[in-house]
Amino acid sequence: MTTAAAPLVSVLIPAYNHERFVERCLDSVLEDTYPAKEIVIIDDGSSDRTGERIAEWAARYRHQLRVEYVRHEENRGIAATLNELAARAHGEFLRLGASDDYLLPGGLAAQVNYLQAHPRKRAVIGDSIVVDQYGNKLHDSGMRDLHGADKGLYRTDEGIRRAVISQWAIGGPVALLRKSALETVDRWTEGLRIDDWDFFLRLAARDALGFIDMPVCAYRLHGNNVSKTRHTATRIVNLTESWQVARRRAEMFDEPYRSLLKAQSHYISAKVAFLQKRSILLGCHLLAYLSLLLASKVRLPPAGRLVEKT
Repeated sequence: MTTAAAPLVSVLIPAYNHERFVERCLDSVLEDTYPAKEIVIIDDGSSDRTGERIAEWAARYRHQLRVEYVRHEENRGIAATLNELAARAHGEFLRLGASDDYLLPGGLAAQVNYLQAHPRKRAVIGDSIVVDQYGNKLHDSGMRDLHGADKGLYRTDEGIRRAVISQWAIGGPVALLRKSALETVDRWTEGLRIDDWDFFLRLAARDALGFIDMPVCAYRLHGNNVSKTRHTATRIVNLTESWQVARRRAEMFDEPYRSLLKAQSHYISAKVAFLQKRSILLGCHLLAYLSLLLASKVRLPPAGRLVEKT
């Protein structure tokens, strides 16, 4: 694919306190052979040397690709930063990045090719490998090995709805979306700490999400991953936010997926009750979860009979 024929991809990178990792992230964009790309990166109020690392890298490589770099003096949060990154992007396609992870060669071209071949889809996700803080590989598949997901579900619209609702298994920045998709899903919901589930639920509700079974990024596990915290109070806050997302987005789905998402909200509430050591409430939520899950599964098409749509 020549530069003239290739649509421009804007790689959006929200950066925060990742001075150890951000240069590897930026290098991976430069190293990918996809010919038409730009980097749009925001340092969202980092207190370490992340901003200096970005500025130094940009000064070295601006002659090789377009880099737009902005620094916030105060942290505004991931969703607000993503919305600003998207607004600043010039590309037809937006590749979501993360300053502690890095892209894998060939991922950009494969995802662009998928969206060009599937004009009804607004976004496509891939898989990831999982690495430690030093870059050593821990898992070949973030979806399967880290999250225990059945990747076969992601091959159909019905399966994607089921998977996004009940076994959200996206580790790392694995999505490419059409910039026009943001007109469909109203961008990222500002104020959320863990914003990706909310965003992809809205895409799945419209059958607008596709999947390619290849690793497109390296997802780095280290001590500061937001979604992997072991701090009980923080876990409760994150779970409560996820419960709110589930209840808010349930009405976007038809049955039986609406009931499946409501079941998931009770499962999340059961986790909160467990962390709070409220055994009676835990039992009530588990009972509600199982009841709604059973009701939804009765009406779900068997996985083997799902029909893939393009």
